[in-house]
Amino acid sequence: MSDFDSDVVDPVRIDNLNQENRTFAPTPEFARQAFAQPGIYDEADQDRLAFWDKQAQRLNWTSPWSEVLDWSQAPVAKWFVGGRLNVAENCLDRHLANGLGERVAIYFEGEAGDTRAITYAQLHAEVCQAANALAALGVGELDRVAIYLPMIPEAVVAMLACARIGAVHNVIFGGFSADSLSSRINDAEAKVVITADGGFRRGKELPLKIIVDEAVKLTPTVEHVLVVQRTKSDVEWFEHDLWWHEQLAAQPAEHSAQSFDSEHPLFILYTSGTTGKPKGILHTTGGYLTQAAFTHAAVFDLNPDTDVYWCTADVGWITGHSYVVYGPLANGATQLMYEGTPDTPHRGRWWELIEKYRVSIFYTAPTALRTFMKWGDELPAGFDLSSLRVLGSVGEPINPEAWMWYREVIGHNNCPIVDTWWQTETGAIMISPLPGVAATKPGSAMRALPGIGIDVVDAEGTHVPDGVGGYLVLTEPWPSMARGIWGDPERFIETYWQRYAKQGFYFAGDGATRDLDGDLWLLGRVDDVMNVSGHRISTAEVESALVSHPRVAEAAVVGAKDDVTGQGIVAFVILRGENNVDADTIGAELRNHVGQEIGPIAKPRQIMIVQELPKTRSGKIMRRLLLDIAEGRALGDVTTLADPAVVQLIASGMTTADDA
Repeated sequence: MSDFDSDVVDPVRIDNLNQENRTFAPTPEFARQAFAQPGIYDEADQDRLAFWDKQAQRLNWTSPWSEVLDWSQAPVAKWFVGGRLNVAENCLDRHLANGLGERVAIYFEGEAGDTRAITYAQLHAEVCQAANALAALGVGELDRVAIYLPMIPEAVVAMLACARIGAVHNVIFGGFSADSLSSRINDAEAKVVITADGGFRRGKELPLKIIVDEAVKLTPTVEHVLVVQRTKSDVEWFEHDLWWHEQLAAQPAEHSAQSFDSEHPLFILYTSGTTGKPKGILHTTGGYLTQAAFTHAAVFDLNPDTDVYWCTADVGWITGHSYVVYGPLANGATQLMYEGTPDTPHRGRWWELIEKYRVSIFYTAPTALRTFMKWGDELPAGFDLSSLRVLGSVGEPINPEAWMWYREVIGHNNCPIVDTWWQTETGAIMISPLPGVAATKPGSAMRALPGIGIDVVDAEGTHVPDGVGGYLVLTEPWPSMARGIWGDPERFIETYWQRYAKQGFYFAGDGATRDLDGDLWLLGRVDDVMNVSGHRISTAEVESALVSHPRVAEAAVVGAKDDVTGQGIVAFVILRGENNVDADTIGAELRNHVGQEIGPIAKPRQIMIVQELPKTRSGKIMRRLLLDIAEGRALGDVTTLADPAVVQLIASGMTTADDA
């Protein structure tokens, strides 16, 4: 069954109601020094495959490829056919050979303030030890290894060690339940699990090994559990358990990296669908690393000799794979890795770290930015953020109000903002402005990157004109594209390729529009589009309008059943500051504000004032739970929530604003 139900897309186009005319061009100084120059688009348009051939040559290959792309078995691609390389060698060994062994690869900051500065030489030595340790445990080419760790450098080491020996890693976010963990381990048939005694989160120890102990009771393929000593708390010990540090200490710090075919599987990463079991998205080696490395350099204007880069994503998500591990390390970057949350031990923690490490490139999620807006401008104002020169956004459409706050309060109007669109399935960034080339608009991802084919179409796959909303599709294969769903090739086709099989388009599952300038605006998941009196309205647009009101810190919108209009817009709103004396009366003001920003059709039927919103552990709002509340149903599954108690807090503490 497709994850995008057949009734999600219908012949009615998505209405595009918001307008944005502000633009911000790069300074001449920035444009002159930028990694990407204007001719890069023409180069890719003239010969797309030659463009990707050139980008692949930025890596070290032990054997050349005979063909850039084999699309004969579509929708499964083969990129750089016959080429051979080793991902870990590209992320480590070649930098040592170029004299960069003493460059810091990772500045690590624990939540409690413990720090490490790990050079490329030190990282290389530890990865070699880990690769030798895994091999000694019988892990070989194509064996699967599950990694269930906190945000600590050992997670990076484990991933690179797997890549070095040709094992396939399956990183599982260190917060999933034992059931979620065991289902992913079993689906991948993992041979080894790498975990920790625990981690630190919001000042408390997060017990990970207890969860693994419960999970592996149900995972017959697991032979060994390697345990990183992080919290040094007492843990129960079993025959299959081994201490990570002891196993590594017994191994030499040298390992000869073997090269693998460009299409050798690199990792499986599970992403939850709207229906059915989680999907194990499979990515391979050469094409994935080519696009991850190129986009990391081009989108963030990376200068590896001078920049300190920080992506706040956890390695358990695709953003952590591509833009914490593989992209930055392939490019020889210096980066910050932080274990904790933005509010521990205080709400200025992230800004404190930017000041401390002189971070110059900062990549985070809109949901975090809206939280910071709620906390107030005075927090970031208390820190020196002058080192920042590029700001990035990832994970969901960013509303113009948050975009402008990011630019003005964090970037002090000096930093280009790259609003990026991509997915676990795409492997790397697909849509983003290139700093130094593009004049940006608040809230717009602007245009497809060079070498990427994008269109906005209607339900039949016909291109829609600029200014009209539709469905985002990818029209050409790209190097970092998923090669399938692990063990379920039919589901891969049904989910992503069947809807537009005639045209050969990949269906992204997102709504989008091009404005009259041809710039792209993402409208959120098509299953988050509301049908109000025949108008298909994006939840993202209404949320953006609400957040543009000075009293609103964050908003989530759902389309609840309505006997008159089909669906009625119900908004859940968090107000700024601690003073909520107007919570009972602000509804009419907010409804009118939405009417002015978008139009009367988009006015919410009901506005609920809440203290928190239910979010997944990757920061995405779980609108289906809000819909359960709005329609008075029993709450659905909350196992993927960052804090399951939030839903009960919302349900019990809602104030219905006066909508009169």
